[in-house]
Amino acid sequence: MAIIGAAGRMGLFADRWLSAQANFEVVDRIYSKDDLPKVLAASQAHVALDLTRASLGARHAKLILEAGLRPVIGTSGVDSMEDEALDQLARERGLGGLIVPNFSLGVCLQQKLSLLAAQAMGVVEIVEEHHLRKVDKPSATALDTAQRIHEVLPAGSAPVPIHSIRTLGVHSNQTVICTGPGEVLRIVHETYDLEAFGPGMCLAIQHVMGQIGMSRGLQHCL
Repeated sequence: MAIIGAAGRMGLFADRWLSAQANFEVVDRIYSKDDLPKVLAASQAHVALDLTRASLGARHAKLILEAGLRPVIGTSGVDSMEDEALDQLARERGLGGLIVPNFSLGVCLQQKLSLLAAQAMGVVEIVEEHHLRKVDKPSATALDTAQRIHEVLPAGSAPVPIHSIRTLGVHSNQTVICTGPGEVLRIVHETYDLEAFGPGMCLAIQHVMGQIGMSRGLQHCL
């Protein structure tokens, strides 16, 4: 493993979590001051986990693929057009990669349940709550959830509204609210610690070792 963004909050957590797993070894810790293409070119890692700033995900994924490593992108800001370009590059290189808006298994299951509820009830909104340090708004998770739900709604449906809250006392929570005549269904996911992302991170890394092309979402690992 190579960890890009190793000095950040998520990078430090990933280093600690992956180093404690018997089947992973962190061989490179890459920081913002480093020459990323140079470090990747010399790396002995098979997979590069990117946990950097929003908007750097697509650029870093391209550099990782060009260096012959398999990218797992936990950084937000990769759009659908960039997905296609990265998938083509990965297939040309015979490599696998994954863009992961959220490493939580609970969020992955929440999204699956939300698709069923949205199809049945039709009216959906999302409320996402994060700590004050969260930069992007709405979160990548909420945007991904909204897009997945929109794809199963009838053609011509309006985009799923997202309400973003940045406040004290929370880590990262998401509620999908589905309504119908006389009833409300709330599908709630709450995160209390970074450890919620560890198991999904391991699944994503294992997944890309047997994959060709770039995919989006932890759903591909389950």
